[in-house]
Amino acid sequence: MGPDFFAPLDKRPGKIYFPAMANVAEPLVLPDQEKQTGTKEEKEPGFLVICWNDPVNLMKYVTHVFQKVFGWDLQKAEHHMMQVHEQGRSVLVRASLEKAEFYVHQLQKYALHATMERDA
Repeated sequence: MGPDFFAPLDKRPGKIYFPAMANVAEPLVLPDQEKQTGTKEEKEPGFLVICWNDPVNLMKYVTHVFQKVFGWDLQKAEHHMMQVHEQGRSVLVRASLEKAEFYVHQLQKYALHATMERDA
């Protein structure tokens, strides 16, 4: 290709002519390859948010905090509160690292003993 290859054929200002348009590649899809399924959270390691029993907070208060932090209905909040009371702890949610940290801080803000640990 010589130096005149890219020179405009139309000499009017603003008019440029290129003799060939670039080819556009078609995407190649191989039929034997499996597509990855699942959400981002399913692929990431999960973290468990755990609330531990303490002798300070009343059961009604713990139920109220669960409703406030997680948006649970009364029945679900009471179920987890009873687990905390009777078994000493309750696994409240499984979440990503960021969400688990957020929930733990929210529960601690309400003076509940909450921790998180990596899900096995």
